[in-house]
Amino acid sequence: MLKLFYLFVILASFAYAQDKVEIYATSIESENDTVKASGGVTVVYKDYFISADDALYDKKSGELKLFGNIRANHGNTYKLLGDYAKLNIAKKERTFEPFFMLEKSSKVWISADEGFAKDNEIQIDSGVMSGCNPNNPLWKIEFTSSDYSADSKWLNLYNARIYIYDIPVLYTPYFGYSLDTTRRTGLLTPAFGISDKEGFFYEQSIYIAEQNWWDLELKPQTRTNRGYGGYSTLRFVDGGNSKGELTTGYFKEKNDYFLKENLVNNTHYGFNLEYENNNVLNQWFRTSLRGQSGLYLDVNNMNDVDYINLSSNDTTENATSTQVLSRGNLFYNTERNYFATYVKYYKDLTKDSNEDTLQKLPTFQYHYYLDTLFQNHLFYNLDMQTSNIQRDIDKTVIQTNINIPITLQTSLFDEYLNLSYKAQLFAQHSKFGGNEEVVSGEYNNGIFGRTYNILQASTKLTKAYSDFTHVLGFGSRYTISGSEYKDGFYEDYKDFCANPENSDKAQCEFYNITDINEALQFDFSQYIFDTSGNQKIYHRLAQTIAYEDTTSKVGELENEFDYQITNNINFYNNLFYSYDEQSFSKMFNKLSYKIGGLGLSFSHLYKDSFDDASAGSPYTSYITSSARYTYDEHYSYHVKWDYDLENILKKSAEVGFMYKKRCWDFGLRYVENNRPILAQNSASSVYDRYVYFSIVLKPLMPSGSKSSDFAARLSEDLKGL
Repeated sequence: MLKLFYLFVILASFAYAQDKVEIYATSIESENDTVKASGGVTVVYKDYFISADDALYDKKSGELKLFGNIRANHGNTYKLLGDYAKLNIAKKERTFEPFFMLEKSSKVWISADEGFAKDNEIQIDSGVMSGCNPNNPLWKIEFTSSDYSADSKWLNLYNARIYIYDIPVLYTPYFGYSLDTTRRTGLLTPAFGISDKEGFFYEQSIYIAEQNWWDLELKPQTRTNRGYGGYSTLRFVDGGNSKGELTTGYFKEKNDYFLKENLVNNTHYGFNLEYENNNVLNQWFRTSLRGQSGLYLDVNNMNDVDYINLSSNDTTENATSTQVLSRGNLFYNTERNYFATYVKYYKDLTKDSNEDTLQKLPTFQYHYYLDTLFQNHLFYNLDMQTSNIQRDIDKTVIQTNINIPITLQTSLFDEYLNLSYKAQLFAQHSKFGGNEEVVSGEYNNGIFGRTYNILQASTKLTKAYSDFTHVLGFGSRYTISGSEYKDGFYEDYKDFCANPENSDKAQCEFYNITDINEALQFDFSQYIFDTSGNQKIYHRLAQTIAYEDTTSKVGELENEFDYQITNNINFYNNLFYSYDEQSFSKMFNKLSYKIGGLGLSFSHLYKDSFDDASAGSPYTSYITSSARYTYDEHYSYHVKWDYDLENILKKSAEVGFMYKKRCWDFGLRYVENNRPILAQNSASSVYDRYVYFSIVLKPLMPSGSKSSDFAARLSEDLKGL
């Protein structure tokens, strides 16, 4: 028998597997084929490192038994604990009693009466799983049996009961979860909700990721009183400089709901394609161009706005509009030249047909970048655009614009005064085509040409003081028209379209020429910076004076002011004053306050178009406000409130809180939201009131995920905030 401070090493080799077991201890007893080790026993087997109080090893059977305070580390992935463990080297089997496993990266632990492992598969008897502190965990999942794969890091639980503290909240016969953060196929966290009108809402996301370059998310949903449908999102990467995303959706209304809500469509469907490629020409056509090329696509189509409303259970997250824009941009850029083509397609969701909406399909652009002559005193560039402007019915026009600005600039008085003169050359050609069912007028091809001149003078002064630095800027801009040439369409409609009352009529849709009036614009700006270089005050004034016979000799006065009152308080103001109306046409004010975990924001927008009140209110008066308070690392609160003062209409409101712990989040939100719908002979919007319950069991659910929200829509009879 060997006593203390003796190191014993056993190497057990097998010809068929070439496995090796190393046992280190401070005290060893060997009798026949049995070896007993005690005192700081350490076992090294493959990538297992196991420590225990005592060990018993049978050379014949290859069975190793460990006793007391067992800790087993498997690589850098998980840790196993127990009071008794048995390792059969020949059969590659391992048994732990009781069983405790901690997955290090996710911090998920499992405790059970017994665990059995063979190769990289672990079978676990009835036990408990959680991501919280094992002592009185905030949430836990009890199960009757479980299995875990160390290769895939996938955990299966059977007859799972979810508890919040000791309160059972959910039972499921099966629950599977990946403890790995790599992409893999499986089920994502479902979303739940309930509404007195739409019934119970359930959405189960299915994630498919079979290859590295694409993944697919399927989101079937049901609303028990309203209907059923689903959305899908395909994400893909087709090169090192390109990626895309395709979303499609379909929802079928139940007939009772469709008739009761007086909807226009009983099905809602659409798609959205987003794609960007930062080297499209070289990638697609295998060229070796040195310049930069790019492609951007954002294509949207839907039959009505409810396609957007139904895409999730939280309508506040959806940006809805009465008009949807699809666009595509393709360009090639070098140091001197820029070539591009653009496509824009507008769809008005308030109309049954989109055939009379004006489109630009496509626009071609060539731009020659700024170049200089005469020692950088003369600057010039060229921009040319050709657009095919059309609609499915009525007229079409191919319109070409050419802009050539030529600028001569210099400085005087040791660069205190900067002077410049710009000659602007502009030409437009329009070629008409198409047939009108209802003739609005005769359209002849036409050419328009113009020159106008701009004189500018500016200076900027800087002075440093002991506590701050003051920067002043003064500028003036004088614009005067030059010569003009009109032919065809431009000559025929110059007087008719010059009248502002005719600007919306069909004859002037393609007449986008505005007069160049002789005018003088003054601009004043100032900045104040503190000793650390932080901006404290920004102030700008702009005023235009017109010299020709226009409706207003003096343009609107613009004032912009940004004041960082303290490190925590900021005030911003932007206003326009009309001398003719002797009133403000626009005022925007915003006050914000930030200190520690508290953030407050309040803004008000006022606009007066000075239009005839019979055509609708000319006023806009809108309030937005928000407050957020983070009490500590656990508690946070927020409030939002948006109100249309002119229409006496609340646009949205929200109040809620979030409680965060290391292993779980709990939040509660009350939300009111005014969203648009497409209905027949009724209101074009509905007012939703929801209560959102958010429960995040970490790390099973990602913090901040909307799928963790349970939404309850409240009755329309209830009054809101």
